[in-house]
Amino acid sequence: MSTRRQFTARLGLLGASGLLGGLPHAAWAQQPELARLLVGFPPGGSTDNVARRVADRLRGTYAGQVLVDNKPGAGTQIAVAALKESPADGLTMLLSPPAPFSIYPFTYRKLPYGPEDQVPVAMVCSFPFAFAVGPAVPESVRSIPDFIAWAKANPGKASFGSPAAGSTPHLVGSLLGLMAGVELTHVAYRGDAPGLQDLMGGQLAAYSSVLGSFLPQLKSGRIRLLAVSGNERSSFMPALPTYREQGYELDMTEWFGLFLPGKTPAPVVQRLADAARAVVGQADFARGLADFGMTPRYLGPRELAAQLRAETEMWRGNIKKIGFTSES
Repeated sequence: MSTRRQFTARLGLLGASGLLGGLPHAAWAQQPELARLLVGFPPGGSTDNVARRVADRLRGTYAGQVLVDNKPGAGTQIAVAALKESPADGLTMLLSPPAPFSIYPFTYRKLPYGPEDQVPVAMVCSFPFAFAVGPAVPESVRSIPDFIAWAKANPGKASFGSPAAGSTPHLVGSLLGLMAGVELTHVAYRGDAPGLQDLMGGQLAAYSSVLGSFLPQLKSGRIRLLAVSGNERSSFMPALPTYREQGYELDMTEWFGLFLPGKTPAPVVQRLADAARAVVGQADFARGLADFGMTPRYLGPRELAAQLRAETEMWRGNIKKIGFTSES
């Protein structure tokens, strides 16, 4: 059986001879025995769950075994740095949201990686952000305009939480306050669980996170969803209006994508992209994502790179408006 070293050496020989790009993917190398999928979050969260579903479906097609390697810390920076230091042989991948590449360059003074250190390969799913209120807000507040009116009348109580300072949900909530002309005090939590507990307990007025984080809590009747981001309503909550429908252009959505080290040869990138496309097209993959309010969505290397460039420029301007940095 082919070892990792033999597999890497074979890629190098083929690339040096100019043959790599001209061979079909099935021919340019034997299937490697082992690949590693880095995740910048601890086990049990949404990113980890999606990574394990992707890894399960890449086994036997992309590599004999695909192991999820959790490297939490520093808002995924540790995992991204580990990808940077890995061989560019296609055997070390990263599953990540876009924030480390589209937001962190504007909120952190220094990062252990640059844009040249990773290459976007494939988007595998997308999901919207949502905004909810709890018992600290009157029952009459049923929409974003209702909440803004209440916040202006109760400035001492106008707070909102998010899973982390500098997270995308935090920035979405801050943009809402800027657009509405109201000061919303941000409360940062270490993940969604403690923030949602405070929301349902009445210690916090509102909470901004991804839609899937709220879905398990709706049965309690202790929270009310007011808006969802994106260009259209979510199929998981079709009665919930978008921010745009309520007068606020907050159309950004979250996604998870696969990345490889920056100098990975194009045919290797395409091989993973093709494998990811097959994963995204599987019905059981879609059913598993539904538990987290996520929808399968595929973009290939070129399209994902363009998406990431557009989001980076969007966040460049928005973060300047918000004025947030990691030292804030």
